[in-house]
Amino acid sequence: MRSDQVVERAGDGLQRLSEKAAARGGVTAKLAQPLAEDAVFVRKLKPSLIRARMRGELPVDGKPAPVQAPAPAQRPARSGGPNPFAVIGAAAGAGLAVAKLIDWRGHAHPRP
Repeated sequence: MRSDQVVERAGDGLQRLSEKAAARGGVTAKLAQPLAEDAVFVRKLKPSLIRARMRGELPVDGKPAPVQAPAPAQRPARSGGPNPFAVIGAAAGAGLAVAKLIDWRGHAHPRP
């Protein structure tokens, strides 16, 4: 049926969206599980399945199967780079040196 195909496409779209959300990570990855559950639910709304349930051909009170969201993409651990405290210390030292230089040159040419 054409309506079954439309509902199936909607379920596929939600599934793809769930996979993309899981791959992005962060706050967006938290939406992956609900989107995966919605994809399963939308697929249950096919008109042919609803008709079969109304006729008694399919169980009405079936328990939903647990839905697993796609696993988030693993990002490689960042390694290397300078110690942040060393960078902050170097920046503070350079700033202090520039301030002393400006102050010293100000004494060389006093204003009247």
